[in-house]
Amino acid sequence: MTRPDLNLLVTLDVLLAEGSVARAAQRLRLSPSAMSRALARLRAATGDPLLVRAGRGLVPTPRALEVRGRVGQLVQDGEAMLRPVGKLAIQQLARTFTLRTSEGFVENFGPGLLARVSAEAPGVQLRFLQKPTKDSTLLREGTVDLETGVVEPTTSPELRTQALFRDRYLGVVRKGHALTRGRITAARYAGGRHIGVARDPSRDPIDDALAALDLKRKIVVSLVAGFSTALALARSSDLIATVPERHTGNLRAGLHSFPLPFATPEFTVSLLWHPRFEADPGHRWLRNLVREVCAAV
Repeated sequence: MTRPDLNLLVTLDVLLAEGSVARAAQRLRLSPSAMSRALARLRAATGDPLLVRAGRGLVPTPRALEVRGRVGQLVQDGEAMLRPVGKLAIQQLARTFTLRTSEGFVENFGPGLLARVSAEAPGVQLRFLQKPTKDSTLLREGTVDLETGVVEPTTSPELRTQALFRDRYLGVVRKGHALTRGRITAARYAGGRHIGVARDPSRDPIDDALAALDLKRKIVVSLVAGFSTALALARSSDLIATVPERHTGNLRAGLHSFPLPFATPEFTVSLLWHPRFEADPGHRWLRNLVREVCAAV
């Protein structure tokens, strides 16, 4: 089946409004003969004469009168859809955004983000989801608006990304722990009792760095995720937690943090979203807000 030429809707709208081939041609900047050919195509497409001669002018048929209002609305809707988006009235925005991120990100950056949203767009609600895996299906489906995380080779290439901040790992122990006194060496660090936090223990950067020094730490308890849980355990025991610095800034209050005594790679935490939301003004506002809050903490 041949698809209709939707440009004919604009032609029909102008013809019905003007009631004259000559005036419609002038309005659309076409020659009278080109407009006559367009009218012939409209008649063939609709199976109706649409405009018939009455004296010196043209009058619409019953079919033309029936569709005149609908055609005008269709053309207006199409023009509005293709028009550049105007300025968003943030104060009037009423919308729920879903962010999929880590527990530590919410606890460290969430309060600042919520305060900004409340002040700028009181009708906006944020919904946070845990991010146990790096699967981007929820972003593709539109179930999730934004994610935070480390962009890796396995990250879907269709996703848009924006770096938020650089981060590095720190060691954290309770006040009065043995590691709060004296010089911390790689051997002293490895010799302690540790909390392991990793989705994939086979790819832990801390253990990889220690292995290069022929050292191995003793993991007493392993967590699939949850830096706040690791810090809570370290706060009430002699266990050593190793956590990202920026992700846990607010959570380490009252604990002793120290730089790791061996080299580990820094990593970039990024914002990820699906291209369907690239030009959405509300989504763009939220992306900018997340970046500003992360830069301020």
